[in-house]
Amino acid sequence: MSTLPTTQGKTVHDASDFKGRPADRSTTGGWSAAAMILGGEIMERLTTLGIAVNLVTYLTGTMHLGNAASANVVTNFLGTSFMLCLLGGFLADTFLGRYLTIAIFAAIQAMGVTILTISTIIPSLHPPKCTKDSTTPCVEASNKQLLVLNLALYVTALGTGGLKSSVSGFGSDQFDDSHKEEKKGMIKFFSWFYFFVSIGSLAAVTILVYIQDNQGRGWGYGICAVAIVVALVVYLSGTSKYRIKPLVGSPLTQIVLVFVAAWKKRHFQLPSDSSLLYEEDDIQHEQPRNKKQRLPHSKQFRFLDKAAIKGLESTNGITMKEKWHLSTLTDVEEVKLILRMLPIWATTIMFWTIHAQMTTFSVSQATTMDCHIGKSFQIPAASMTVFLIGTILLTVPLYDRLIRPVAKNILKNSNGFTPLQRIGVGLVLSVLSMVAAALIEIKRLKFAKSHGFVNDPTAKMPLSVFWLVPQFFFVGSGEAFMYMGQLDFFLRECPKGMKTMSTGLFLSTLSLGFFFSSLLVTIVNNVTGPNKPWIANNLNQGRLYDFYWLLAMLSAINVVIYLACAKWYVYKENRLAEEGIELEEIDASTFHA
Repeated sequence: MSTLPTTQGKTVHDASDFKGRPADRSTTGGWSAAAMILGGEIMERLTTLGIAVNLVTYLTGTMHLGNAASANVVTNFLGTSFMLCLLGGFLADTFLGRYLTIAIFAAIQAMGVTILTISTIIPSLHPPKCTKDSTTPCVEASNKQLLVLNLALYVTALGTGGLKSSVSGFGSDQFDDSHKEEKKGMIKFFSWFYFFVSIGSLAAVTILVYIQDNQGRGWGYGICAVAIVVALVVYLSGTSKYRIKPLVGSPLTQIVLVFVAAWKKRHFQLPSDSSLLYEEDDIQHEQPRNKKQRLPHSKQFRFLDKAAIKGLESTNGITMKEKWHLSTLTDVEEVKLILRMLPIWATTIMFWTIHAQMTTFSVSQATTMDCHIGKSFQIPAASMTVFLIGTILLTVPLYDRLIRPVAKNILKNSNGFTPLQRIGVGLVLSVLSMVAAALIEIKRLKFAKSHGFVNDPTAKMPLSVFWLVPQFFFVGSGEAFMYMGQLDFFLRECPKGMKTMSTGLFLSTLSLGFFFSSLLVTIVNNVTGPNKPWIANNLNQGRLYDFYWLLAMLSAINVVIYLACAKWYVYKENRLAEEGIELEEIDASTFHA
């Protein structure tokens, strides 16, 4: 990563330094500042994934929780982490700014991981060990012990959400997209960002998981705590180098304002001509505003148009109080764009429900199988996730070099698959993953019954753990298509004035997918009951394959619904082209995934 050419004495027009002065291009920003931010993202991914992928084995093996309860703890932890990105993004955009948000929430994450480390070291904070030869039955963790564990996990989730919401956006802030050379650096930054995310993920599921299983959880989580603290110190040491952008306000506020204004004018009669509705050019603003792309008036969701009916508002500019009564037509149309995206948004949630099984029940399956490579080396069960990550890293260049050129010729599309087509491929692969998982689980259970392992949940049956690779492969390749498709879709289709909403929509699908997994596990556990449970504490006595079949069926139904929604959806580019409006260039720096 080379230093960008700079011009001494020139300032960046829309950024300041840490003292509030105009940011000097020669002494702030660039790679020297971005590198310190990238280091923080490595530690965040290392910590979050290092906890999540191996947490189910800690909950079942040390805390003595059942498989269903353990899976729900993991999915609720991950779901909360992603959902809190919305809170972090709101605080960063509206009150704190990205610099302070990262610093505060990195400290919170370090605090949570420290509590988690302490809870694994102090004997009184987890139940006594039990073995197959123990005369006393295994004791499940007490409410006090679970309280400390959940406190640690959710403090960590809070820190993760705030950190994840701002770190990539703040990194891109270090490059001026109006400067030709710096704009190239910003594009490279996102490539490096994805690379470092992958490095952190691989380190978590290999090195960190191995340390946790062989040296102890205290060592594994302690390394995470130290890493976050070191990253925070390095981050703060670069304060004088950072470029800090002004607060822009949350797009959630705009959505609320439009709905409130429309509700207050619900009894008003809409004018027959949309040109009579209020637009920002109708008045002279005392303060300059960020120019928004004008959008053509649409006939869908017409009740929202009432928010733009002109009243008795000021003619010299709209005060914040008046915004609760009047919105511009452009603001209304931006909210309509978000509403049109919601069916696509809703039908992508199911993929992440499938994805959640890779860090829960797939890991539980692996703990019952032979994890040896050769005669001496044994891989940790949670390290099977490396096949998922590896598949993602292989699929991305494979798509770019092989699949995309072929798709360009067949589909007559210069970009290969469209965003909606890539999402569709990801959803289909998720169905295949659950079909593979169900068939492999049937094979695993038959092996357990034929070799007498049914009543021994702790025994390692001589069936290779690599039989589980297909389900990781299908989910990994599906994630590559889904992630790229969602990224492209939400970035391109979100209005220019609401780009931070693209992050919120994207991350909320992950969050809700994990939460839906928890809900499904709870329902299945209650319906199947203790006599013939699908998800038994002893997997060899359960019917996990039926749960996988259920997920495959729900996912297949979801694919059909998605195809209908995708057929109905009209891309913003096409909608604007029909009105003769040119689509403005997408600013990648506003996307903070």
